[in-house]
Amino acid sequence: MNDNLLDIPGYLVHGRLGKGGMAEVYLATQESLNRKVAVKVLDKLDDEAFTSRFIREARMLASLHHPSIVTIHDIDRLPDGRHYLAMEFLSGGDLGRYKGQALEPLEALRIVRQIAGALAVVHGKGLIHRDIKPANILFRDDGTAVLTDFGIAKDLELDSELTQFNVAVGSPAYSSPEQAQCQALDARSDIYSLGVILLELLTGENPYRGASYAETVLNHVQMDPPVLRRGLADYQHLIDRMLAKDPDERFADCHVLLDSLHELCDLDLDFTRIAPAVAVNPTAKQPAANRRYRGLLWGLAGLMLLVVSSGGGYYVVLRMKIADLLELGEQRLAEGKLMAPAADNADFYFHEVLRLDKDNAKAGDGLQRVLAARVANFLVLAEQRLAEDNLLQPEEDSAVFYYQQVLTLAPGNEQALAGLEKVAQRFVEHSEEAYRRREFALALEYIDAGLQVAPTNPTLLELRAVHEQRVRKAKAARVATARPAKPQARQEEQANPIKKLWNRLFN
Repeated sequence: MNDNLLDIPGYLVHGRLGKGGMAEVYLATQESLNRKVAVKVLDKLDDEAFTSRFIREARMLASLHHPSIVTIHDIDRLPDGRHYLAMEFLSGGDLGRYKGQALEPLEALRIVRQIAGALAVVHGKGLIHRDIKPANILFRDDGTAVLTDFGIAKDLELDSELTQFNVAVGSPAYSSPEQAQCQALDARSDIYSLGVILLELLTGENPYRGASYAETVLNHVQMDPPVLRRGLADYQHLIDRMLAKDPDERFADCHVLLDSLHELCDLDLDFTRIAPAVAVNPTAKQPAANRRYRGLLWGLAGLMLLVVSSGGGYYVVLRMKIADLLELGEQRLAEGKLMAPAADNADFYFHEVLRLDKDNAKAGDGLQRVLAARVANFLVLAEQRLAEDNLLQPEEDSAVFYYQQVLTLAPGNEQALAGLEKVAQRFVEHSEEAYRRREFALALEYIDAGLQVAPTNPTLLELRAVHEQRVRKAKAARVATARPAKPQARQEEQANPIKKLWNRLFN
């Protein structure tokens, strides 16, 4: 369409900003208030269902109030019948301007925290954005990140590339696994997409972006969250939670996400900023010696205050961080998340405390309880496998495997040692059953398997020592049982003279 032909009553149109599948966006000035606005105009007139949806979603968006949600100024119709939406014009560009750059962590967290706040409001209205990507995050002149494009006037007809994969909405490089697979979505899908953006802001790259649409989708479905470089290790648990493949393992909602973001921002304080400022009056007339002397005193005082204030502030923040980590450790311990998921489990949080405070008694006690819980879990699994007669197989899901795991964690554990003896006794029983069935090779296999578990078990050692003897004896007994058949027949023949005469006549 020619921009010069577009006539929007009450607006002075300057030019077209962009065009989508079913709408065009123009830069204009709202003449009544003399303010710049972006006007989105629908292309179609004949699709009543889509027009109704456009109006409904526009009104819903207008009801959302948050500093990081684009402001809607007007909803109306052009003289030709097409609907339009006038919204604030965001002149600061979009998040795509940082593509390929790694931002300072606090700046990345600031942007993501603002968008998470916006999403909390959106989700609170029962809406899902479905298309969180850098192009839909714009900036005001003051640097505020603003979420835009809530699906209004989006083309719902799939293009040829998406049709073959049955994906209707969303940008593949930022789509959640369930979105990529065209499954039911909820707010946690937006959290995943925001996690991809955070990862890209921290590292400067999006590892899920493949050479093709199919590869990108497959990466989101299969690829685990990447391990951040050492300097970003404090953000690993955040990335792991936001990018979990299973929605149930992500943050439950954006309010929980915001709590974690606030904690990280608070813990990354630049402590040098809390040093007191020293006021200087450049017009004061003092003798040079006095000025130098007083300057030295003020300098020393400022340095002392800096050390005391910074040290005290650091100590307070450190105590708060330790308290939070201890609380998280206790929560994961209560949830049974002892060693997994990575960077979000009881063992991880208690070790993080000890990294900050190596003598922390609560963390030490927490790790002991984690160890006890792991031992108890392994013992339960071992007894279950023993009852199922899964003694050595499957290799990493057998009674012996779990008993040995216990002994690795707690050498000398009496229950595990007794359990291995039970396993050895079970092999003794199996070998005796095999002997009774005259399956001698199988009996020997049971004996050798039992000796792998309990090399000093006296019963198994005795069975191994006499195995060959038992086999020879069993075979000899069988032969001896078979031999008397002919003599017995001959005795019967001698005892019966008629049978003897008959045999002589005809044999």
